[in-house]
Amino acid sequence: MSGQIEDSVVVDDEAVIVIRSAKRRRTVTGDLVAGQLRLRVPMRLGRADVEAHARAFRKRLVGRSGHSAASDEQLLTRAQELAVQYFEGSVQPRSVSWSSRQLKRWGSTTSTTGSIRLSARLQNMPGWVVDSVLVHELAHLIEPDHGERFQQLVARYRRTAEADAFLAGVSWAEQHLVAGD
Repeated sequence: MSGQIEDSVVVDDEAVIVIRSAKRRRTVTGDLVAGQLRLRVPMRLGRADVEAHARAFRKRLVGRSGHSAASDEQLLTRAQELAVQYFEGSVQPRSVSWSSRQLKRWGSTTSTTGSIRLSARLQNMPGWVVDSVLVHELAHLIEPDHGERFQQLVARYRRTAEADAFLAGVSWAEQHLVAGD
C-alpha cells in the first residue's frame, strides 16, 4: 500500500507493530492482533512518542480485556466443562492448547488423538466467543464433517450464531483494515 510503512519495534521487551501513514497527521490508534499491540501512527512521529503511545495503549487495551488469556490447562478444563454441559460428557478432549501458527482458522481438531488447538488470535476475545469455538471443536470429536448432524451439535450452544458473526467481523477487519480508516 502506498503511503504507509510497517515496522516492528520493541517497547519494554515486547514487540509492537508500528504502521506509519502519510495520511495521518495527529491521531494514533492501537489494537491487539493475536495478543500483539499494533499502532497506527503519523509518518513523522518520533521514537519516544511511539514508545509513550505503546505503553498507554498496552495499559488501556490489556485492562479492557478484563482478564489474561487462559493457560492450556485452563482451556482443557473449560473444554471438559463444556463437554459435560453440551454433550453430556460423551466426548473427552485429551489436550487443548493455544496455537500461534493458526492464522486462518479459529480452531482445529485431530479426532484420532482428541487434540484441540485454538488460534492464539482468540486469546483476548470475549469468553463466550472462545466457548463457541471450543464447542465447535468438541462437536468434531463426535462428527468429523460440517454436515447436518454436526450443525445440530454446534447449535446446542445458544450463542453460536452470534459468535460466528463476531468472528466474521474480526476476520473481515483483519483483511480490510487500512491505516487511517
